[in-house]
Amino acid sequence: MHANEIGAASTVKSADRTLDVLELLAHWGREMSHAEIAEALDIPKSSLTKLIRNLTDRGYLRFVAETKGYRLGDTILKLAQQSNQMRSLIACAEPVLRDITQQTAESCALNQLKGEQVEVVATVISQQRLQSHMRLGDLAPLYAVSGGKAILAHLPDVMREEYMRSVTFERFTKNTISTKKALIATLEDVRKKGFATSMEEFTPGIVGVGVPILSANGFPLGSLNLAIPSVRYSSDIGERAVAILMAAAARIQRQYFGA
Repeated sequence: MHANEIGAASTVKSADRTLDVLELLAHWGREMSHAEIAEALDIPKSSLTKLIRNLTDRGYLRFVAETKGYRLGDTILKLAQQSNQMRSLIACAEPVLRDITQQTAESCALNQLKGEQVEVVATVISQQRLQSHMRLGDLAPLYAVSGGKAILAHLPDVMREEYMRSVTFERFTKNTISTKKALIATLEDVRKKGFATSMEEFTPGIVGVGVPILSANGFPLGSLNLAIPSVRYSSDIGERAVAILMAAAARIQRQYFGA
């Protein structure tokens, strides 16, 4: 076995042990001592010490002094909470998406930030013969689609600045934004108007209109967008799309936050 293969095998084994520890503590439901974990999982104590130290430092485990045992930490609980919140947002959005498509006869989607991309997490497809397909799990660069711009424009300054430092541009069509200067100007316009557009910037023949779904403190939980074939798009259609999407986003926010 080559050295790189040995390293890969060691990494996989370490990852397996990490998951084993987390699953054991989740299943057991109480604190477990170092010795109990080592015995239950048949992990050498020296290896377990390093693993537990790393998990504790990152908040995945918490040491309870009274019992001298370990339990799942706040980081795990926050991840679970975020997952539950996203499922709740999708549940709030699904009937709203159906209403949007019923009103516009166009495909619409709920999108979520995923790294430096935007992901479709719920969608309703138009029944018209000429339609745009937005499938669950579809990913697109934030700078190229309306739903991505709507999110990016409303991120906290520190997150947006970090994105700007690392972003590289791929030209999908002749209309795709391809410079940081152009993107900064576009995002300022999105914040001012409250909505974003993508004029055949990602898919030829498709115009996107998107709005953010914001938390109480203005953080973008996601975005709604319509994908309209350019042959059916006009300024009047665009204005109507913005009004429908803004009303839909406000409806989701009221339901999600219980206001």
